[in-house]
Amino acid sequence: MKNKFFLLVFTCLLLQVCSAQTDSIRAYKKTSAMIPMRDGKRLFTVIFSPVGATHVLPVLLQRTPYGAHGSSLPEDSTLDVQTFGTNLSIMMKEGYFLVFQDIRGKYKSEGKMEIHQPLIHATQKGAIDESTDTWDTVDWLMKNLKGNSGKAGLFGISYGGWLALVGAVDPHPALKASSEQACMSDLFLGDDFHHNGAFRLSYGMEYSYELEFDKTTDSDFPFPQFDLYDWYLKLGPLKNVNDKYFHNKIPTWNNFVQHPNYDAFWQKNSPLNYVPPAQIPQLHVGGYYDQEDLNGPQLMYRQMEKDDKVNYNYLVLGPWNHGQWAMGKGDSLGKISFESATSYWFQALQKKWFDFYLKGIGDGNFEEAYCFQTGSNQWKTYAAWPPKQVELRKLYAVANNTASFSKPVAGTGSVSYISDPAKPVPYRAQPIEATYGTASRWYSWQVEDQRFVYSRPDVISFSMDKLKDNITVAGEITAHLFASTSGTDADWIVKLIDVYPDVDTTSLTMSGYQLPVTMEVFRGRFRKSFSSPAPLTPGKPEEFVIGLHDINHSFKKGHHIMIQIQSTWFPVIDRNPQKYVANIFEAKETDFIKATQTIYCNNQYATYIELPVIKE
Repeated sequence: MKNKFFLLVFTCLLLQVCSAQTDSIRAYKKTSAMIPMRDGKRLFTVIFSPVGATHVLPVLLQRTPYGAHGSSLPEDSTLDVQTFGTNLSIMMKEGYFLVFQDIRGKYKSEGKMEIHQPLIHATQKGAIDESTDTWDTVDWLMKNLKGNSGKAGLFGISYGGWLALVGAVDPHPALKASSEQACMSDLFLGDDFHHNGAFRLSYGMEYSYELEFDKTTDSDFPFPQFDLYDWYLKLGPLKNVNDKYFHNKIPTWNNFVQHPNYDAFWQKNSPLNYVPPAQIPQLHVGGYYDQEDLNGPQLMYRQMEKDDKVNYNYLVLGPWNHGQWAMGKGDSLGKISFESATSYWFQALQKKWFDFYLKGIGDGNFEEAYCFQTGSNQWKTYAAWPPKQVELRKLYAVANNTASFSKPVAGTGSVSYISDPAKPVPYRAQPIEATYGTASRWYSWQVEDQRFVYSRPDVISFSMDKLKDNITVAGEITAHLFASTSGTDADWIVKLIDVYPDVDTTSLTMSGYQLPVTMEVFRGRFRKSFSSPAPLTPGKPEEFVIGLHDINHSFKKGHHIMIQIQSTWFPVIDRNPQKYVANIFEAKETDFIKATQTIYCNNQYATYIELPVIKE
């Protein structure tokens, strides 16, 4: 009996070693298939199979609305593994099936597309959604893809990240791990189309046109000029978009118009409300400087962590823009150097992740959170995120345009400026190119030197003295803005800025650089409720609590910490009329007025940013 037991153990160990062996794959063969869904619609799918594999291998699936990779290649084409780029080839050279699929209604797939359709299959009998389409796809691949190991993984970036998130809900038994990367979370509160109720005009208009003008391809809006600042200004009120250009033919734009508040439409479409805790291991990946879906990975990790009883929920945050971890080295963004190839570092972690869950390679000891620390430019790991070993400190705005960790003692004190919708503050230096147009600098604007607006009279700054020691901040940043307006509505943009030394001996060209560590907008009408907006009372000081996202940043000795505040951020954010109207999408030109904005900096109304400072 004992000998049989040891024989059984030996056999199991031998099988485990064999299953963990890897191939050395140099080429992949492309085929395609129209995979049937449960409702009879067929989805176009490109399959890259390893040439010369000697072991059964798992499947990596990526679903997309942007056109399946390799769809234009001739059938049975053979590609060198290196042509897939480092992000994929690092895994593929050791053997995976790689599958790309057009979601229903896009490119070569049948059916009708609905942007970010909420999951409905659990509550509506016979309903289909992206979860059921993923299930049906995995099922077909397991049954029809010769040489597969019976295991699959799911991953994607941006819209593909959301597809990886919802595709992992009620997963097929063969789906063992997922990595949502730069997915959206809530399209009214903080991703893509709105931030805290403020509409993201240039992105929302251009993106909805791109996806919905022609369902079979991506479409660029036919702008008549290169620099779009003046074009958007001359566009006038938002109602002119349909009146002059869209003519009610873009469904997503019509939804913007019909749902200006956080009503049932936006709530039911929020993954925060329909995605359950992780049912398979989920790796959330996001960038601190993601210009499109910065909030999504942070909020989805936090939401799913609340009930993560089986330790399936993990997080990676890096110094990246939208999807930068999958492209290039990631050693810099704009003029900011990170001093190492952060993208390659992540790609090695991603390989380790899928190798363990799909091949049984490695020990599976993953850290709860991997968060790059900007400023010091080091990767850090944490047993919990946000980290618990922090001290909450309040950085106050002071009436003489300084900032301090000491609360103002004076009973009075404020700073005012005039906000004019006819002369809005640009969100980045001109020219402002089409979002995805030629030579667009959309990809790096969130690290742009803020000195281009620093001297404007409608932008106010509060700066600390030169730091005598490093201050490292890790976790969620929250601004508490005490302000009033002479109008009846107002937008508030708050920035936390790392100001480099007047003479930076480490890099002279970076001297005085104003790096926006984090920044966000808040539409004043939603101060009490995103569902039930209300006008502001002219001249009445009120508190506006503004989430400024998660960061992990070390402000270095000799630098300054700055708070910067303004009321327009154009055209990434539409112009607030500053006169309350029920629906800004229906505002008239005469509704737009100048307003005097006042920021309070005194003992009773003390504006501050709450910083989670790492305990040394």
